[in-house]
Amino acid sequence: MKTVKSLKQALLQAEMQAEMPPRALKKQLSDEQYQSCFRDLMKGSESITYRDFIIPRLSELIEPFTRSYDSISVLEIGPGPESILGHLPNHHRSKIGKYVAFEPNKLFAACLKDWLCNGEGGLSPFPNWLCRPIVHQAKFAPSAEGISATSNSDQTSEKFHIVLFCHSMYRMQPKAEFIRRAVQFLVDLPEKGMVIVFHRDEQWDLAGLFCHEQATYPTGTISVKNCDEDLNKFSSFIVGFTWQDNDERHRMQSQWQQICRKLGHREMLPNQLVFSSPAMLATFSQLSVSYSSPPPGVPSWTVQRPLKNREVRGIKPPLVFRPTTIEHVAQCVRWAIKNGFSATVIGGGHSGHCVRPNVVAIDMGEFNEVHITSDWTLENSHESGSLIIAGAGCKAGEVISEARVKGLTVPLGSRPSVGAGLWLQGGIGNLTRLHGLACDAIVGAVMVSVDSGQILFVGNVPSRYRPAGATRSQNEEDLLWAIKGAGSNFGIIVSVIFRGFLVPTYFVKKWIISMEDGKEAISKLDGYAKQFTEELPRSLSASLYLYLEAEHLSLGVTIIETLTNNGKSENSCSDKIGAILGPTVSIETVDSLQIFDIEMYMSTIGGGHKKGKTSSFKRCVFLRKFHTSAACEALVSGVQNRPTPLCYVHLVQGGGAVQDLAPSATAFGCRGWTYACVITGVWPREADQTELPQAVIEWTYRVTAALLPFSDGVYSADLGPDPRDTMLALRSFGSNLPRLAYLKHKFDPLNLLAHTCPIQKPWTGPRLIILVSGHSCAGKDYCADVWKAVLAADNASTISIRKVSISDKTKKDYALACGANWRRLVEDRVYKEQHRADLTKFFEFQVWRRPQLPEEHFLEAVKDSVNVDVLIITGMRDRSLLPTLSPLVPGSRLLDIRVTRSKDDPFDTRAASERTPRCAESVHAKETSIHSCPSLVFENDLRGISKARQFAQDSIRPLLSQDLLKLAAMIPSVSNFPHFGIDFQHVLHISQCPEGLSLCTSLMEAQFAGSWSQVHSIICCEVGSLVFASSLASSVKIPLVLIRQAGKLPPPVVSVKKPKSHISSCDLEESRLEMDPRLVSSNAPVVIVDDVLATGKTLCATIELLRKAHVPTENISVIVIAEFPIHRGREMLHQREYGDIRVQSLLYFEGA
Repeated sequence: MKTVKSLKQALLQAEMQAEMPPRALKKQLSDEQYQSCFRDLMKGSESITYRDFIIPRLSELIEPFTRSYDSISVLEIGPGPESILGHLPNHHRSKIGKYVAFEPNKLFAACLKDWLCNGEGGLSPFPNWLCRPIVHQAKFAPSAEGISATSNSDQTSEKFHIVLFCHSMYRMQPKAEFIRRAVQFLVDLPEKGMVIVFHRDEQWDLAGLFCHEQATYPTGTISVKNCDEDLNKFSSFIVGFTWQDNDERHRMQSQWQQICRKLGHREMLPNQLVFSSPAMLATFSQLSVSYSSPPPGVPSWTVQRPLKNREVRGIKPPLVFRPTTIEHVAQCVRWAIKNGFSATVIGGGHSGHCVRPNVVAIDMGEFNEVHITSDWTLENSHESGSLIIAGAGCKAGEVISEARVKGLTVPLGSRPSVGAGLWLQGGIGNLTRLHGLACDAIVGAVMVSVDSGQILFVGNVPSRYRPAGATRSQNEEDLLWAIKGAGSNFGIIVSVIFRGFLVPTYFVKKWIISMEDGKEAISKLDGYAKQFTEELPRSLSASLYLYLEAEHLSLGVTIIETLTNNGKSENSCSDKIGAILGPTVSIETVDSLQIFDIEMYMSTIGGGHKKGKTSSFKRCVFLRKFHTSAACEALVSGVQNRPTPLCYVHLVQGGGAVQDLAPSATAFGCRGWTYACVITGVWPREADQTELPQAVIEWTYRVTAALLPFSDGVYSADLGPDPRDTMLALRSFGSNLPRLAYLKHKFDPLNLLAHTCPIQKPWTGPRLIILVSGHSCAGKDYCADVWKAVLAADNASTISIRKVSISDKTKKDYALACGANWRRLVEDRVYKEQHRADLTKFFEFQVWRRPQLPEEHFLEAVKDSVNVDVLIITGMRDRSLLPTLSPLVPGSRLLDIRVTRSKDDPFDTRAASERTPRCAESVHAKETSIHSCPSLVFENDLRGISKARQFAQDSIRPLLSQDLLKLAAMIPSVSNFPHFGIDFQHVLHISQCPEGLSLCTSLMEAQFAGSWSQVHSIICCEVGSLVFASSLASSVKIPLVLIRQAGKLPPPVVSVKKPKSHISSCDLEESRLEMDPRLVSSNAPVVIVDDVLATGKTLCATIELLRKAHVPTENISVIVIAEFPIHRGREMLHQREYGDIRVQSLLYFEGA
């Protein structure tokens, strides 16, 4: 999609090439013309940017002022006909006691004055003003004299808490001077004041000004109606002028219409042209101008060294510190704290957020020494060996090179130029399967606290490498844990201490397999990935590359064998794989430095080094086992639709040592993956300043989103402040996220490191969230209204209930963008059906640009219902609601009720008083199109309201029973058991409480969605399950089938590999689970009872056993006592194609 900036350039270029005659004098738009264009603009998709970005962020910024002061004062520059402040919540607007505006447009100024006095309903938008609002019909000038002259009033003595520019700086040059002048209007220190600027996202030269906060909205758009009159006004508005001569104006407008139609995107809205219009936010304070002098003696640069990442190459920070001692680093941090500034850290320069506009940067390049110690014994451990001390300015290749001299190595990443940011957030490379991640090898660190500027060391740091004045952190255990996987968020790391490993050589084999079509690619990718996972030992690692060569799909395979003894390959597995893959394209033995150059993206894909300089953008998804071809299909489809021939997907094999550690052992909580899938968008370096990079970035996010249903998490090393990364970051740390969010607030309370991977605690939602799903015209809203009324009547004084439609936000966006009537879209069935096709198309385009939009809409609905006990959400038609959404609100019970329609009912039941014929879209599409099993199914038939009421009484009301709260109270939480960092929920303690087991049994029996009379047997697995399953089996008088460890049951048996618990010891030997297949029937239902559902591994193994005993999945149900959604157990079931099995959980917990 073309940007507004590129459109403006094209329009101006056409005007220059037209060689307009002298008489065709340009003239600025009149106030009337500007007003007309502005109104048209705000009727389009620009209004979505205001609602989704500007208004929420403005509300967040003003919130601290409304808490600190009884009354606040605001100066707004160029507000237009209405102030954006009028859209803030009432409790914010009621605190605005003084309001002054500068608005040069006479029509806007008149409208603004009227709006301030006679707002909506004839009431002022600022009901508690201390003095009448003042509107100066004048320009805001960058000098006191200029303002005084144009305003006819001396405003230089007035001071304000907030000065606001909302899309009003376009003709203000130089912008730095206007911001400096605005800062002069802020209240005097120590009172807080803030200049807030919203603008189109572009690079500014602010002449040394420092921002306090920045944010971007990269998916904003602007739209215009595709007709000559509107395009004429729109194009003149974009360039800022028109012509005096009518003939020449008409001739130029005709050309501009063609340009708009050529560059405009037509797929998003009917009869609309859409352009990309990213937005940004920047805030400034008194200290942005009058900050204290930088610490003396600390070297600084006004131009930073060349950086690797294309995203940051053109960014010029106002100041780059280049400290040479650790005391310099501490001084920089204390200086930033004193002035209230955030900071970025430059290491290897690969990060897309190591520098930010108008933010101070700390370049750690001088800390580039590597030291090695031998015969070191780790504190609090019997382990001994060599340690490698690497400065934060070292590159991976430098560390490997120095260690190699001593016969050592560290399992760092796969590129020699990456820096400390990668080690601290994971570090995946060729030794990962054998020795683990780079962060797993960290045993200590030296750092500077961003809370105080104090020099600290944590973990095992040899005494001679502890800086003078450094102290051992009082929170050492927490800090070291956080550094190992999320280290860029918790302090300025100066040096890292690694455990050393013997240096290996590598035996490398490569294959390139050409494939005729996508079907063959899916088959081979699926087959090879499975085979490598099952057969390769830890000493062998596979990499797969999917790319297009001359428009033909190709699969590159690299098998790397790590040789640590005599340098000869003795592994027959490599030969066996070779026999399957066919002839190799190369075989070579390389050392620990040469291994960096053997990657296919360096040597083969797109011509390797011969392709010339390129830029890239990556995101990495951790994939679990390829149990279906669906993940492969998503990969192949992504590559086939790549925006440039250089894009590819790289699959790096995991498992092995990565899974030896429990997820809670370090901050790196994603350890169940078998492949790290690196989606890599690449384009020629000469295209950096075109719109191609944006197309590649959007492609990368789309492919990433398509793979999330098959993932175990997302690699945090790539993620930054881009809002599209926020949803991905929720998947980056597994169950460690709540603890990391707490530690982030504890160790970086000022958010000095604000531009790293975002860490935020999962949202705590209502006690019960009901998702009403089903096909269109099934009667979802009608049923939801009935259920809400029933629950409200039964619990009138005890719980609060709210009903929302997930589609209302999309309908609002659509109405704003294309001029439809939002109220009729919500209330008028016939009107909505007329717009259904365009509305669906609009939503699909939104998701195409923002792949995580459905999850964002869900979370917004939850956040808006923070004080609600029961939230009912309608309009849900996604295929896998529970696996996708439950980890986002791990403390809530999420219920998916699927509404279906009786085939004998010719009416639409969504309207109780006025029934209408069934809409054209069939509501009886095959249920297989919705893959996951709902919690409950309600058939909406001719019995209408009576049946819906009874359903609420029988199936929903019991979920609000006080008995469930009583049962939850019987489960104590035990901190730091069985490992540090785990809050263990002792579910088995229920059986040790008086009446605990009987209460639990009665709840299981009552809340089972099926019929006990049809159940053939109850399945239990090991002790945790046996406690509850035996009691239930006795109560319902159904046989109990035991699943035991291998060797505990007499033959005949069927068996499967027993998975390790996510909190169990990593040293347990591999074992198997067995059961007697004669005890179950292939024709009768069975119910699995388990104490806990976390990762889902044990449950999947149990289901696999039943499948081996010929029990079909449609005959299997599951009851769980306690579920921990943050571990994504339901997602595991979905990936293993067990999503059609109904799983019912009595209780839900946020932690482990």
